[in-house]
Amino acid sequence: MGLKDMMMKKMLKSQLKDVPEAEQEKILKVVTENPELFQKIGTEVQAKMKEGKDQMTATMEVMSNYQNELKDILK
Repeated sequence: MGLKDMMMKKMLKSQLKDVPEAEQEKILKVVTENPELFQKIGTEVQAKMKEGKDQMTATMEVMSNYQNELKDILK
């Protein structure tokens, strides 16, 4: 595991501190196995926030665009 992966895991764990440990592990596994997709999602969320949308609205809009890809990886 590279330094970039370790940093991403640490950041995700801090964001997921209120999520049960078992669920955290599932989420971490999906994100670390599909870093390009989640990087793209993060970039698009940031762009929508710069347009003036709040984080929740921006995230929901972007996630709806990727719902098919997310369904495939969550199977």
